[in-house]
Amino acid sequence: MRQWTNGMTWQIKRSSPQSREDFTVHISILKPSTLKPLALSLAIALGVAACATVPLDRNTYPQQDLAKVQLASDIKLVNEGWPSKQWWTRYGDPQLNRLIAQALASSPTLEIAAARIDSARTTLAFNRADKGANVNLNAQRNRQRYSSNGLFPAPIGGAYFTETTVQVQASYDFDWWGKHRAQIAAALGDVNAQRADYAQAEQILAAATAQSYFNLQGGWARLENLRQSIATQSDIVADATKRVAHGLAAIDQQRMAESELSSLNKQAAQLAAQTSIEREALRALVAGDSNALADLKPQKLTDIPHALPDRLGMELLARRPDLQAAHWRVEASLNRIEAAQAAFYPDINLSASAGLDSISMSNFLSAASRTLFVGPTLLLPLFDSKRLDARLESSRSERNGLIADYNQSVFNAVRDVAQQAISVRGIQSQIGRQDEVMRTSRDLLKTAQAKFRQGLTDRNALLNATLSLSRQEDESLQLHNQQLQAEVSLIKALGGGYRMDSVDSADPHASLTQISK
Repeated sequence: MRQWTNGMTWQIKRSSPQSREDFTVHISILKPSTLKPLALSLAIALGVAACATVPLDRNTYPQQDLAKVQLASDIKLVNEGWPSKQWWTRYGDPQLNRLIAQALASSPTLEIAAARIDSARTTLAFNRADKGANVNLNAQRNRQRYSSNGLFPAPIGGAYFTETTVQVQASYDFDWWGKHRAQIAAALGDVNAQRADYAQAEQILAAATAQSYFNLQGGWARLENLRQSIATQSDIVADATKRVAHGLAAIDQQRMAESELSSLNKQAAQLAAQTSIEREALRALVAGDSNALADLKPQKLTDIPHALPDRLGMELLARRPDLQAAHWRVEASLNRIEAAQAAFYPDINLSASAGLDSISMSNFLSAASRTLFVGPTLLLPLFDSKRLDARLESSRSERNGLIADYNQSVFNAVRDVAQQAISVRGIQSQIGRQDEVMRTSRDLLKTAQAKFRQGLTDRNALLNATLSLSRQEDESLQLHNQQLQAEVSLIKALGGGYRMDSVDSADPHASLTQISK
């Protein structure tokens, strides 16, 4: 049976199966007057914990101020602006568009980056779940013999009892010091860093595919031009052979012409091998099979207007995914420091359980078998051999390393933009000079053709003028390919059309949530 004694103690009386004697179990509920000493003790414990010494942060690296990051005043291009998101479509080449789309859809590199995002999101989900309430069902049934010489005398001692227990257990951490909030924010930062890494991998892949495609097209164009040069040189060799046979020229002229022909054939063989290698590199970039590039055809390549922003500053951070990744890793490390600092303070949990407990199945579902527990749990770090200090210093060291990496990434980004802009401008200047050389070579060929028609010069002079123009055409093709390569490198240095969504930096946790969506 059960009864109330003193109005505050629940007393359960039960007969032992082996004896008519009763044993009593008391579940005491504290009176309000008893709570005062407990509250005082709790307040003292909290005060002691609050006064616990958190190691001073004596070695903090400053982050680079992007607002002050600009290009040198003499680095300018005619047009100003940032690249568009799908910048490659401006070339108007359907083959290029298809190849980049295929690369972005099937690249193992992007699959690896996507897997890392999933892993970071799983960690985030785990941290979010750890912050909420924890509810479990615990059911067990065990049989135990109590010692006759132990704590419990007969009839319990020396007897066997089978106990059945079913309980619903719940706990909740109030997170007063923001430890779990900081862990969630750090996990969000890691997710956003991985998303930025994915965007960076996309830009690198798109740029590499475009550059490989341009190299392949440039190689095909040069091969076609070399074939024309070889045909012209073959005519020169044939004419020299005839003149030598008729005693109109020395054998040395024939041998020189043959040597030049051999040199051109060698160049063609080398270029054909380079082109085949480039084709296989392109096939790997698009993750294609042996027939992936079978329908690829030579295509005349066009230029697009070059553009360079007037100012970089904070816009560079928003435009460069690698800078975004470095930025979010720094933010995540700062939140990990907050979590490590929160571990120095007391952790207060609320635990509760309710269920049934009986040594007799016939009484298991009776009201007398009910159990109930509700109470707070205080975890107060007193002595841990400096483990908390070491964990905090480790987080701070990680932060310093990530800040240094971020600062270096900023300098590298500005360097990339400056160098590629200078390269584009330099190649433009070379192309301007080469265009003048090409005009002169065309004029010389027209003059040779006119003289040949008028009988004022022989065929050899006409062939040499044609060969000279072919050589200059090869120079122009190489410069054009260099220009395309530099254009793509500049686009990649400017972020490749990437643009971070704007966030409210006043609330880092809200910002992280917005970015992670």
